[in-house]
Amino acid sequence: MDIFAFGITAISGVFLFVLGLVLLLTVFGLPGNWIMLILVAVWHFVLPMPSALNIWYWLIVLAIVVLGEVMEFFLQVKQAKKYGSSNTGTVGGVIGAIVGAILLAPFLFGIGAFIGAMLGAWCGCFVFELLRGMDTKSAARAALGAMFGRFLGTVCKLGCGVVIWAITMQYIWPDPQELPFHFRWLPEVPQGPVPHDGPMSTVMGLAQGLLC
Repeated sequence: MDIFAFGITAISGVFLFVLGLVLLLTVFGLPGNWIMLILVAVWHFVLPMPSALNIWYWLIVLAIVVLGEVMEFFLQVKQAKKYGSSNTGTVGGVIGAIVGAILLAPFLFGIGAFIGAMLGAWCGCFVFELLRGMDTKSAARAALGAMFGRFLGTVCKLGCGVVIWAITMQYIWPDPQELPFHFRWLPEVPQGPVPHDGPMSTVMGLAQGLLC
């Protein structure tokens, strides 16, 4: 393997690892899926190897991101309403989930963020419903719906992010045939990256010339 091919493989692996870490931001209530797409866009325009990221890729991943957002919102609102929550309580659940995730993020190797989001959704909805004048029993039931909805929404949104990450890997990995999985419903992915005159291409070319 020449230095250019080795460099592309190494950089692709590091980039995918970073995307995997960014994906986990969803657990914190942050837009992890959107941040992933921003990073992929930067990758596409800065590095020499992502020429396979065609219009089909962007249409597919954007659709999946939007689907994740819709599912998260719909499930949390639906479950909260199902258990008797008002619009005020639903807003309180969303705020509480974000605050709880941030506060418990340092615990249990990051798993605390997910637990904090669930507890925060319950507490936020409960407090907001009490302030609105709802009795304790009804507020507790509404809060349970907000917590359950937050759980389902987070899981679904995280699942969408995993699919995006896997699709991105299939598109940017130098040889997709090496991967242990293949989305056969995707449009055909070009084999191997095509270098262009970018900063990394220049660096790779100079390094290859020095070592040859």
